Amino acid sequence: MTTNTQTTTKNNVDAGYETSKFALGLGMSMAALVGLWGAACLVSALISNGPLSLVKGYLTAVLG
Repeated sequence: MTTNTQTTTKNNVDAGYETSKFALGLGMSMAALVGLWGAACLVSALISNGPLSLVKGYLTAVLG
């Protein structure tokens, strides 16, 4: 003779915590992507114009 046993499991999920965790991860990923893009642009400018021209252009943009 076999007996069927039914068990119930309850999982408490904090939706606010999970949502904020996802949003934080997404924000960090996007910030890293923007940082990598900026670094790639800086390296490209260094290669094409040279460091002195890059500094001159930066100072011109900031001061003048």
